Amino acid sequence: MLKIIDKYILKRYLGTFIVMLLMFIPIGIVIDVSEKVNKMIENKVAFSAISRYYLDFTIYFANLLFPIFLFLSVIWFTSKLANNTEIIAILSSGISFSRFLRPYIIGATIVSFSALLMTIYLVPSASAGFKSFRYIYLTTDGESDMRNNSDVFRQINNDEYIFVSNFNEGSKSAFNFSMEKFEGDKLKYKLVANRIKWNPKDSTYTLYNYNKRKVGKFGDIIESGVTKDTVFKFDLEDLTPVVYIAETLPLYELNKFIDKEKARGSSNINVYLVVLYKKYSIPVSAFILTIIAVAVSSMKRRGGMGTNLAIGILLAFTFVFLDKVFGVLAEKSSAPPMLAVWTPNIVFGALAIYLLRNAKR
Repeated sequence: MLKIIDKYILKRYLGTFIVMLLMFIPIGIVIDVSEKVNKMIENKVAFSAISRYYLDFTIYFANLLFPIFLFLSVIWFTSKLANNTEIIAILSSGISFSRFLRPYIIGATIVSFSALLMTIYLVPSASAGFKSFRYIYLTTDGESDMRNNSDVFRQINNDEYIFVSNFNEGSKSAFNFSMEKFEGDKLKYKLVANRIKWNPKDSTYTLYNYNKRKVGKFGDIIESGVTKDTVFKFDLEDLTPVVYIAETLPLYELNKFIDKEKARGSSNINVYLVVLYKKYSIPVSAFILTIIAVAVSSMKRRGGMGTNLAIGILLAFTFVFLDKVFGVLAEKSSAPPMLAVWTPNIVFGALAIYLLRNAKR
């Protein structure tokens, strides 16, 4: 009997969650299309690029909003169980509330593991495509707006600095590139190019319309040309604006990048750490929100499902609000990023324990 009940609840858990995603993601796409269609037509965006954008859109927002969808779906079907007195019947048969929770925990484990795999393998690529498309085609002035607002100025070692005014994720190219080398406060050489392109096959860069000036004691040495393949000490990520870097790197590369930025003393290190810690904190929230949803909705209330959904929506958006507030706090202040990222889970974890104890009674 227990296995039948477990399968029944687990099926409802996963089924309602998937239906919730399939309902709201298309609504989000329709709203986004209605807002952006004029800009897409104006910029003559190819259908293949639009299709790819909405695939990235789906993955990006499914990952971003999955805690809300999960929470509301559990509230929804558990409230139906309570209103149909199915929960009373299950508990009256001698099954403890903790045992009743087991299929929910199994479901949360499946969702949490899936979310973790998505965050590690799918979301970085989707995030890169999503952000690149929006910056190129959907901002006010298209590519020119991206160039004006995506400047990158970075110190790559003690005496070398690089600058680019635009980075294109799709072509792995940056525009208006310059590189300067100093000895103390004296400029030793400066290299400029209209464009620099990364070549992944041999890990080289191609410079287009470049000019190099080496400052000498008795005269400068100038070199220029149309194209030149060369090797630099910096990585592709060094050309990437902050809006791209952390969210677009797979886990292994993100860890390497953070270690490198720590060694350089980067001022943006907290931004990268927030992205790293969220890869683990968001999947864990599946367990916490599941327990809270069951505790809130397992009791039959006078207002029915409406009351439970109202409570659920309030708690879900409170969780998202705290997640955003503490994420920004970690990025913009000296607050420890790990503590800031995990604070919503800690607060709601304590709430889950409190509500669970009351539900058992």
